Amino acid sequence: MKILLAVDGSSYSKKMLAYFTTHPELFGAHNEFTVFTVVLPLPPRARAAVGADVAQAYYDDESDKVTAPIVAFLERHHMTLKVEHAVGHPGEAIANTAETGQYDLVVMGSHGHGALGNLVMGSVATRVLAHCNVPVLLVR
Repeated sequence: MKILLAVDGSSYSKKMLAYFTTHPELFGAHNEFTVFTVVLPLPPRARAAVGADVAQAYYDDESDKVTAPIVAFLERHHMTLKVEHAVGHPGEAIANTAETGQYDLVVMGSHGHGALGNLVMGSVATRVLAHCNVPVLLVR
């Protein structure tokens, strides 16, 4: 099974990873895993002022800040994975990547850094569910 792990470095992402690593019957090494994060775009004027190369370096750095600790954690659990990131709105980017990458499952925390905006389920999780035709496992 091809599984997309959508992460943002929040406590809910950490809870999702804890669940993920304690259920090898569901998420064993026979699966293909991709750690995926989304970086919010710089404002257009800021992007124009710093240039495309500096903006791309910023996006790569911000992505690495989120994914590096997660990759280290999952590698300690003997998981082989790929790492990808996108720039844009997280909900749409996760849903789009899940569909275009032909993933079988998206696993993500139920809330992220903006958890106060929606008490039952985070706004990113809500958007992923609304825009994604791939099954989504939300971990609370």
